Amino acid sequence: MILVCLILFGFNSTAVAASLSERIEQFPQWTNKPPIKLAKGDLEYPEWMAGTWNVTSTLTEQIAPLAPNIVTPGFEDNQQYLDRAIAFQVRFGTEYYTPHQGLLSAFKSKQPIVVADRAFNATKIAEAYLGNDNVYKVKIDPDNPNQQITFLKGERKLISKITGRGREIPEDRQFIATEVTQQLFRSPERLYLNEVETTSSYRLLDAGNISAEQMTAIYLSPQDPDYFSAGDRPVALYRYH
Repeated sequence: MILVCLILFGFNSTAVAASLSERIEQFPQWTNKPPIKLAKGDLEYPEWMAGTWNVTSTLTEQIAPLAPNIVTPGFEDNQQYLDRAIAFQVRFGTEYYTPHQGLLSAFKSKQPIVVADRAFNATKIAEAYLGNDNVYKVKIDPDNPNQQITFLKGERKLISKITGRGREIPEDRQFIATEVTQQLFRSPERLYLNEVETTSSYRLLDAGNISAEQMTAIYLSPQDPDYFSAGDRPVALYRYH
C-alpha cells in the first residue's frame, strides 16, 4: 500500500515520462496518468522495508492546476495539513501476503513476498488525519488485496479499488512505486467518484531509517460533469515528505 492515498478524496508540458523516476522529476508538470500495468495480486516491496515503521509525513506542496474552473471537494480543507507533521505507524512483511488465487496460480511460485498490511496501514493513516472517533474499520477483500472499504462515522464509506500499478528499483537502496485507485465516497448526502494516483520513492538511509517522497494526483471520473474539460489532466496535486 502507498502510504497516504486513502486520505484524499481528490502546467504545460507535453512530455510523457518513460519511467517513474522521470515522472517524479517532472512533478508538478503532470498532464497525464503514469505508465502502469493492470494491477494483479499485491504490490511487492523490497526486503529492507519489512517491519513496523514510525512515520512522520508532512504535506509540503498543494496545487489545483485547473483552478479556478475546477477545484476538487476537500481541496481547501486539506490546506490545514500544509507544513504540518502527521505521525502514524505502518507495517510490511511476508506474513501479510496472500497468494494470488486464479486459473494459473498453481503454476506460479508460492514464495511469500513483502507486502503491506493494508488494513492496519489504512486504519492508522485514516485515524491520524481524521481522528480515531471518525474511523470505524477498514475491510480488505479477502480474495483481492486491491479492493478495500473504509467505514467512517456518519454512515460514510470510502470504497477503493486499485486498478493499475508500476514499480522500479533504480538501485539497491531505492524503491519507487505507483498505484492508481478508483475511489467512491458514499455518504447519506451524496456520492463522489474520482481516481487517485500515488507515486512514492523510498530510500534506505541506514538500518531502521527510510526517507520517502510521495506525490498524489487526483483525476476526475468519467461521471463527473467536468471530466471532458479536464481529460487525463490531474485536478489536484499533493507532495509529501
